[in-house]
Amino acid sequence: MTEPTIENLLREGRTFPPPEDFAARATIPDEGVYQQAEDDWQGWWVSHAERLRWLRPWDTVLEWDAPHAKWFTGGQLNVSDNCLDRHVDEGHGDQVAYHWEGEDGSRRTLTYRDLLEETCRFANALKSLGVGKGDRVAIYLPMIPELPVAMLACARIGAIHSVVFAGFSAQSLVDRIDDADAQVVITADGAYRKGNVIPLKANADTAMADTHRVRTCVVVRRTGEDVVLRDERDHWYHDVVEGQSTECPPEPMHAEDVLYILYTSGTTGKPKGIVHTTGGYLTQVAATHRMVFDLKPDTDVYWCAADIGWVTGHSYIVYGPLANRTTSVLYEGAPDHPARDRFWSIVEDYGVTILYTAPTAIRTFMKWGPDLPGAHDLSSLRLLGSVGEPINPEAWVWYHQYIGGGRCPVVDTWWQTETGAIMISPLPGITTLKPGSAMRPLPGIKAVVVDQAGDPVPPGGGGYLTLQRPWPSMLRTIWGDDDRYVSTYWSRFGNEVYFAGDGAKLDDDGHVWLLGRVDDVMNVSGHRISTTEVESALVDHHAVAEAAVTGRSDAMTGQAIAAFVSLKGDRQGDEALAAELREHVANRIGKIARPANILFTDDLPKTRSGKIMRRLLRDIAEGRELGDVTTLANADIVSQIQARSTAAAASE
Repeated sequence: MTEPTIENLLREGRTFPPPEDFAARATIPDEGVYQQAEDDWQGWWVSHAERLRWLRPWDTVLEWDAPHAKWFTGGQLNVSDNCLDRHVDEGHGDQVAYHWEGEDGSRRTLTYRDLLEETCRFANALKSLGVGKGDRVAIYLPMIPELPVAMLACARIGAIHSVVFAGFSAQSLVDRIDDADAQVVITADGAYRKGNVIPLKANADTAMADTHRVRTCVVVRRTGEDVVLRDERDHWYHDVVEGQSTECPPEPMHAEDVLYILYTSGTTGKPKGIVHTTGGYLTQVAATHRMVFDLKPDTDVYWCAADIGWVTGHSYIVYGPLANRTTSVLYEGAPDHPARDRFWSIVEDYGVTILYTAPTAIRTFMKWGPDLPGAHDLSSLRLLGSVGEPINPEAWVWYHQYIGGGRCPVVDTWWQTETGAIMISPLPGITTLKPGSAMRPLPGIKAVVVDQAGDPVPPGGGGYLTLQRPWPSMLRTIWGDDDRYVSTYWSRFGNEVYFAGDGAKLDDDGHVWLLGRVDDVMNVSGHRISTTEVESALVDHHAVAEAAVTGRSDAMTGQAIAAFVSLKGDRQGDEALAAELREHVANRIGKIARPANILFTDDLPKTRSGKIMRRLLRDIAEGRELGDVTTLANADIVSQIQARSTAAAASE
């Protein structure tokens, strides 16, 4: 029996056309690009590859032996050369590459020439330590300039970097070192987070004691913590770069040589080492960064407020922006330290024109209220972006109104670690926006929403998001486990169809609305309802800042909807408000989506990348034993929610 597809329940009627002055100066001026790309989709990507500097031209655009793709085979280039040397050679060495601000208020400005010279020094230092082409290097650094320098230095000499988010534990570092067989670790003495110091070198020491692989460790001095340096293995960064030449010829790399490995978080099993290569990856991250963010490299100040430890940082803090000669802001710390207006003071101080952040952050800002951004001059902003998970329509509208002043288009982007670059997004100069919708696949991308049988759904239908054409920045395999690559991504609908693992719906105009992971779909009385839609209905209520819902077992309906709600400001929840919220959801979606119970909480459990851990909430709702929660960004909230859930169950 065929399982029913996801139902299309929530309706959103608001639209926002591009402002006339924005459209008049848009990087992408008209909708003809979609047909141009469709008429010759390989030629479309060639036109973007040709914007890069190649050391040797390619022989073949695409070799597709499903599910394995090779792009621009025979071609040679170097990513570091394209991100740095090319711009300096063209006379832009004095342009600022990064305005860096530390959580403690320290600041540095690096021009493209500065970044090139520092990269060359460190590349030469790595070579002097025996690092060469194909070697794997684990980078465990906070958001300091030495992090992109380390990545670019690896790319320059052909070493493969594996960045490990600085908030991860020693065990997470061990797992990634062992899987990649990394023999080099680059870390720091410590990292600042909300005024505290995270002992990175001590964590790295614990990790290196648990693996025999590491022969070299380079340590950046950031916080001044006392650290132990082991003879022969450990070296201070400032010692190894001192006296090194500011010239280091970039290693010619084949287009399909591996640029980096980035591990998924491992919330659903052993972390997967996602492999990205050189030519196709750089082509697509540069192209999408330029198109989606309407980039004006001579005037824009761009801030992607993510962490480089995630793919968003790889693609849209380092490689895409630098390839496009962008001036970026790089910020080390938390958005609420030392005060909750830190983001807005940064936007004001640096004259940020483009801001790209996560819905989790936006909902947090909503909770804190509009007075904080309202106290700062945000008039420099001209474009806003959202990344990481589906954005609730009400959060979109708040972002547009209170951060963008009602004048800034909002580009809601869908993509994954595996896709490498943005796949679905509005093009801001030509798209009439709908709050909460990523709108349509980018030119050259074939994204199709299908039903359980793999057949495309019509407008108004919901189902499973697939990609049905190779794209240049696609993952090439899972490091050391190609069988898992095939079974995880290319088996559900055949080996020519990539299944993203996400649910999606099409509205009546055929525009795409992401519904989150298909694991986050609830089956209530035979109706398959997305958690995203119920959460969006809850956040639509004026009192709600953030909400997460999950299904729990129910004898009558199969599953019932359990909602966890965080309120704006200091408001406290009670039974009257819970009843009001249930009716609000019923009116917004339908009675079938009304939560069976609502638990008010100060916060929601989140990963260190800001994603809500619905799996934990599901375990709490079911009264199951919880696993390890120490890697969460806010582990303390779990026990609070558990206690309130237990008390609520006892009172029923």
